[in-house]
Amino acid sequence: MARRAVLSFFLAIGVLSATFVPTLSASALTTIAVTGTIPAALSSQLPLLRLHFTSPIRASQLPILSTFPALAVKWQQISASDVQAVAVGPLMPSVSYTIDTPTTMHCASSCTFTSISPRVATVAASMTWEAQLLAELNYLPVSFSPYVPQNDPTISVPGTFSWKYANLPVALSAQWHVGVDNPIIHGALMNFQNVNHLPTTGIADAPTWASLLAAARNHNADPASYSYVVVTESSPETTTLYVAGHLKFRTLANTGISVAPTATGTYPVYLRYVTQTMAGTNPDGSHYSDPGIPWVSYFNGGDALHGFIRSYYGAPQSLGCVEMPFASAKVIWPFTTIGTLVTVNA
Repeated sequence: MARRAVLSFFLAIGVLSATFVPTLSASALTTIAVTGTIPAALSSQLPLLRLHFTSPIRASQLPILSTFPALAVKWQQISASDVQAVAVGPLMPSVSYTIDTPTTMHCASSCTFTSISPRVATVAASMTWEAQLLAELNYLPVSFSPYVPQNDPTISVPGTFSWKYANLPVALSAQWHVGVDNPIIHGALMNFQNVNHLPTTGIADAPTWASLLAAARNHNADPASYSYVVVTESSPETTTLYVAGHLKFRTLANTGISVAPTATGTYPVYLRYVTQTMAGTNPDGSHYSDPGIPWVSYFNGGDALHGFIRSYYGAPQSLGCVEMPFASAKVIWPFTTIGTLVTVNA
């Protein structure tokens, strides 16, 4: 699954020579592409530009950075020969900032400086903040506990994540990684977007962040329990529904035949129908059109969970979908809302 990190950095690295109060003929441009909202408290920890000099220099001697769009920035002293520029206010989402490296510097003698990138840990902290909000709003199978009392639920704070349910399948729990994009966060964000009438992209864009913060501020948690579906391709093939960590329902199922297999992996439900006509092309080139297919939940391209009439179930028979008896599909469908994860195991 391709998904963004909350921040992505693209830094032009260059080495420029300078003497006492020099004016350089050209400046180095550093570009920072921001794809998610970062609060002021976290922005002040992000070194937008870090300079290392071969001679001692004071941060107070450096000119104010020029940025486009305008961004409040200040210099910080790291060591006698190292300074960094940090944002004073929040970085805006979906904006690329261009920072014009200063061309005039006060050095005790001839000196050079090099721009370097921020640490990856800072990016991870932003992903952790997204997970914190989703956990607080009950969209994840994990809970978040801050190390110190949290007065404002919209602020990113240090804390720990723990599983809400003791009996989750390993197929799901093994995919959780703090500070790293993963299917669990992606599906939860799609669920949140669907509940809040936003495009279900799974991408934390500006409207999604605004809605997340508003929901956290107003304590608008998801009242539904966490659902998860596992499809097993080993004989006999089955579909199993877990709700709130407990096995709620299991049924025999049919997955794809060898020439049109059901891809293994974990995918979020992205489209649903109570009933629809399914049409396409068979492996032999003939066409099919099946009206009235009920309880449809698409999770990977054209692969969907749905009801289908067969003489028997438990073996590969479909063209990639996961077929179940009508009655079984009807039981599972209400729990496969947008963002619900479906794992297909070989």
